[in-house]
Amino acid sequence: MEETGFGISVVVPVFRSTSTLIDLIDRIDNAMAGIGPYEVILVDDGSPAETWDTIKELSLRSPRVRGIRLGRNYGQHSALVAGVRAASMPITVTVDDDLQNPPEEIPRLVAHLIDHDLDVVYGVPEHIEQTLSRRLASKMIRTALSSGLGVESAPDTSSFRGFRTQIRDAFSGELGTGVSLDALLTWGSSRYGSLVVRHDPRNEGVSNYSLARLLRFAIDTTTGYSTLPLQAASVLGLCTAAFGFVAMVWVVVRPLMSGTSVPGFPFLASTVALFAGVQLLTLGIMGEYLARMHFRIMRKPTYMVSGETRVGDAGAEEPVDPEGGSGDPVQPPVVRG
Repeated sequence: MEETGFGISVVVPVFRSTSTLIDLIDRIDNAMAGIGPYEVILVDDGSPAETWDTIKELSLRSPRVRGIRLGRNYGQHSALVAGVRAASMPITVTVDDDLQNPPEEIPRLVAHLIDHDLDVVYGVPEHIEQTLSRRLASKMIRTALSSGLGVESAPDTSSFRGFRTQIRDAFSGELGTGVSLDALLTWGSSRYGSLVVRHDPRNEGVSNYSLARLLRFAIDTTTGYSTLPLQAASVLGLCTAAFGFVAMVWVVVRPLMSGTSVPGFPFLASTVALFAGVQLLTLGIMGEYLARMHFRIMRKPTYMVSGETRVGDAGAEEPVDPEGGSGDPVQPPVVRG
């Protein structure tokens, strides 16, 4: 790829992936050679101490690498928001830390974004190297985004994305917990696109996303950024009310037409079970919304930065760590929202 004239911030959420970070940075450096200025922001999402030590070493080795350490594990998308807000280049690219998103595809993704005058572009794997349960859960999340948020390109969403950094201005305020970067990006633009890219198998470790966590994320996304579940509950309530009305008519009319009444207990038991199930489902949906309002009222932060690396006055990377890293003991900022 030729010189683009655009600076690129590569944001990588990091969680217990010490063994892949060195290879990841080397491959990013090789892929970005000659295409313009760039930086790599590694966001440590509450990993063990050795992960942060590796990030500090990489920051010392390369002036293009910056590390941000979160106070605890806030989740992948909260870490992404922290990295996006720290980006200093006009274009931001997000990649996973497991090397399943090949860094060599970053230039193609950025070129597609620029050439087609898009604001957001997703790298869609030509073949996903994941288990069946993971693919099904991911499909559910994309469907939730598509139907709940009105994102036409939601079926093409992935963790490998490129977008214009200025879109972050649309979600610069407080966000609370349970954020979704894909949902937040829809607040700032509707010019979306996708590009088929390579997706490599995982060579080390296992995914930190279990089926239960993926389902939880799908629920958080739909209840946090859409009223579709409430609308579905209303439709379901109308349907059961209509069923109840038809059942009542049948109970009243059948004796008049045939001279026999409707059997009592089986009919009553099935009807009560149906209505009770609908009521519990509706209460559960309302409870999800009330819980999110509760956490918003608590003003829990999306993330908190507990340490970061920065470029020192002499031009060398200087880790800033309140727990005792090298450099001056500068207290890192607390980021809310």
